[in-house]
Amino acid sequence: MTKYKVAGYVKLAKLWEKNKDKAIIYHKEYYINKFFNSNNFELIDVYIDITGKKETFNRQEMVRLLSDIELQKVNCIFTQTKGYLAANPREFCYLIKLMFEFNPDLHIVTEDKEYNINTFRNEDSQKEELLKLSNHYAGLNPKDYENWKQKIIKTINNIRNNM
Repeated sequence: MTKYKVAGYVKLAKLWEKNKDKAIIYHKEYYINKFFNSNNFELIDVYIDITGKKETFNRQEMVRLLSDIELQKVNCIFTQTKGYLAANPREFCYLIKLMFEFNPDLHIVTEDKEYNINTFRNEDSQKEELLKLSNHYAGLNPKDYENWKQKIIKTINNIRNNM
């Protein structure tokens, strides 16, 4: 059985900057412990943005995560809340659409008590419904989505060129 290659993703508010080291240690330990002896999941990395910026292309760790999804280093994202993924419906829908464009086999799991996302549970076709919602939203203004996507791709390329 092949293990899923997991990314833990966290987005914290700018006010965490003062306690950045503690926050990073806490969240890394959280995901390390969560997947420590898992037969199904291998933790690849924990991506932590501490920023007040809402736009995806301004969140360096999210862009690094997108790059790793595109390079097939990651095929599963775990995050504690869907709010960590995006700050508003536009960013959320565009982000989901792009993630699945980069890797159609990607899975997303949030630990929200309400409105939980878990694309492994397919009794309610979550993956298909997320993609349908995202495609519909992006289809309302395809030019805006393409401009957004190009900003992300440009930022990914900048990160890769600086490695």
